[in-house]
Amino acid sequence: MEKPTSFQSLVSTLEDPRQQMKVLYPLDEILLLCLCGVVSGCDSFVDIVEYGTEKLKFLRRLAKFRHGIPSHDTLSTVFRALDPEPFNAAFAQWAADLSGCIDGMVVAVDGKTVRGSKAGGTTPLHLISAYCDDLRLVLGQRASTHKKNEIKDIPKLLDLLYLKGAIVTTDAMGCQRAIARKIRDKGADYVLALKGNQGNLCEDVTLWFDEREHSNTVSLQTVDGDKGRIETRSYTQCEDLDWLRERHQGWAGLTSIGRVISTREVDGKTTMQTRYFISSLPLDVNRFAHAVRSHWGIENRLHWVLDMTFRDDDSRVRADQAPKNFAVIKHMAMNLLNKAKDKKSLRVMRKKAGWNNRFLLQILTA
Repeated sequence: MEKPTSFQSLVSTLEDPRQQMKVLYPLDEILLLCLCGVVSGCDSFVDIVEYGTEKLKFLRRLAKFRHGIPSHDTLSTVFRALDPEPFNAAFAQWAADLSGCIDGMVVAVDGKTVRGSKAGGTTPLHLISAYCDDLRLVLGQRASTHKKNEIKDIPKLLDLLYLKGAIVTTDAMGCQRAIARKIRDKGADYVLALKGNQGNLCEDVTLWFDEREHSNTVSLQTVDGDKGRIETRSYTQCEDLDWLRERHQGWAGLTSIGRVISTREVDGKTTMQTRYFISSLPLDVNRFAHAVRSHWGIENRLHWVLDMTFRDDDSRVRADQAPKNFAVIKHMAMNLLNKAKDKKSLRVMRKKAGWNNRFLLQILTA
């Protein structure tokens, strides 16, 4: 039998939540079925069962499937009961093996609410993801009860990841001393966005840039244009920070601060936005600019793709632990599709994988 690379190692450590004497469909077969189905365009357990029924002959090249395809109720029961913590840990290890060395690459950390996962009076799943835009890979995820809880959940996500040599970016929610310390403890650098959630830290950095020119400062300007839009970005980075470290103690590895002024012209209208950052990066404005720009990859190439291509907000996987576990399958499918390096869009690749068994096998073993 042909097996997708590393899939067995991914699921071999997971504990099946069912009573073993009653198990008819092994856990690894259920997860493999769901992975193949999601790669091939399925967005629900009902879709996956229909897909598996049609593709059973091919699936038996990958695993035994001695009793055929389980019902959608069986899939739902397993996903509702499966512990997402070890599943997340196994996925993070698999993603680390898939990504290889990430030295110097940017890992963006941000949260997304899966709106379709809301059931009855419950709150929808809020999922924090770590995404490497340079590799187009999700490196890990962790569920959080609410966006406001990201502060305590981001360090727990970082614990799962191999980050040595990477540059970790967050929005202002993640600009916390404990998160900066965790990133440095993992052997990585950080670029953290600043807003008013850190007392007068943002105000002090703003005044420092606005009042005068400083020594140990470097600048860079870029211009992008597309479909009638022209955007000019001015990056400034400064490492003259003794005053800041004295006023705001406890920021592990704080080495530089940065400012980005974005001027956008669209249809004759001009808008301007100024953002500020703290960072452990030494003075290198090109690296700083790359980190700031790469952070938006998690919005454009992960969250947007999950919504548009994987219909994330339309998901009806809602009960118990099922949304958290199904999110792992989606992220795994996305990683495999991106790793396949096909020139087609992910939407087309998913359709082709459903039509062409050879192409699906190519994706699974990428």
